[in-house]
Amino acid sequence: MLHLNSACRYFYYNGTADFRKGAYGLSGLVRNEMQQNVLSGDVFIFIGRRGNKIILLQWDSDGFALYEKGLEQGTFERPPASHNDHFCITAQQLQFILQGVILKTVRQKIRFTCQ
Repeated sequence: MLHLNSACRYFYYNGTADFRKGAYGLSGLVRNEMQQNVLSGDVFIFIGRRGNKIILLQWDSDGFALYEKGLEQGTFERPPASHNDHFCITAQQLQFILQGVILKTVRQKIRFTCQ
């Protein structure tokens, strides 16, 4: 079952993914282009070319879990681009994307983090 928490890692794919591929085609994209282990339990995020569809892919101990959401109106906010085609985002950023929050307007206060 897909659940969003801070214990899991979330990888965003910044390239164009063909959503007709399904779970196994997207897992090949994770393995070959993102150079990540698709069986790790991490969540891999793909946003469609038009921005109105998002797919989350996760290995769930005995098979792939695929979460797909399509918007009737509007688009999903894309995380700020990195120098790579894929990068890690936080669970909170993913929740903001799914809820339609504009990421550039979100400001967080500085907190202590252990290195």
